[in-house]
Amino acid sequence: MIIQKAVFPVAGLGTRFLPATKVIPKEMLPIVDKPIIQYATEEAINAGIKELIFVISKKKMSIRDHYSEAIELNAELLKKEKHVDQPQALGLGHAVLCARELVGNEPFAVVLPDDMIDDNSRGCLSQMVNLYQQYKTSIVAVENIDPLETDKYGIVSAEPIANSLHKIFDLVEKPSPKVSPSTMAVVGRYILTSSIFNLLENLEKGADGEIQLTDGIKKILEMETVMAYEFSGKRYDCGSKLGYLKANLNYALKDPDIRADLLTHIAKLKAS
Repeated sequence: MIIQKAVFPVAGLGTRFLPATKVIPKEMLPIVDKPIIQYATEEAINAGIKELIFVISKKKMSIRDHYSEAIELNAELLKKEKHVDQPQALGLGHAVLCARELVGNEPFAVVLPDDMIDDNSRGCLSQMVNLYQQYKTSIVAVENIDPLETDKYGIVSAEPIANSLHKIFDLVEKPSPKVSPSTMAVVGRYILTSSIFNLLENLEKGADGEIQLTDGIKKILEMETVMAYEFSGKRYDCGSKLGYLKANLNYALKDPDIRADLLTHIAKLKAS
């Protein structure tokens, strides 16, 4: 079975960007001239995804409006985007569970737009979809991080089985650096089998008092193989101010209309 559906959990509050996100969802903040969410959906379409499912809150109707009213966007996308409400922000696991009825019994992707991944060509999700076609099992994207930052991520314990691919034995949500099993952190791209839904439905609240997707994936390990994939590309954490600014700078330097002037400006800043 091929991956045809992707879930975008975009109901979060975006508190790190207040007051900018008091009215504007963080996913609608621009990276140069496109909102963050559009980069994520274009990545999914490039990976062959046919149906995009947005888990939103009632305060984020501008995301719905962006895809419903923007004539310049892909016509096929406009026909196949769907929305489901997450009435309360109860965690990433709960957001994914809200999409259960629309996903059905198919394997599916989960894309967190905050994590922008630039690989200059295929896109991270396309890399993972290709791997799924080979292994037919759940896959999570991972990145080696600073050992002192393990308490910000889900961390995997895994064994390498191929180039950049590992078999996961355990996952720990936000462990302290002293007890973290590795520095391989789960980041915002997943391919999951539909068995995750029953597990999420029966999960107790985990770290931060929320239903954690990582905890659900840990339960899958008791039933199925789950792979960790060290993707090709550079990740920008657009949920943080510094990551957002880095992403803007990276994509601005790719824009031929402004690259030269921007480099001149950067040179002047260095000289001052």
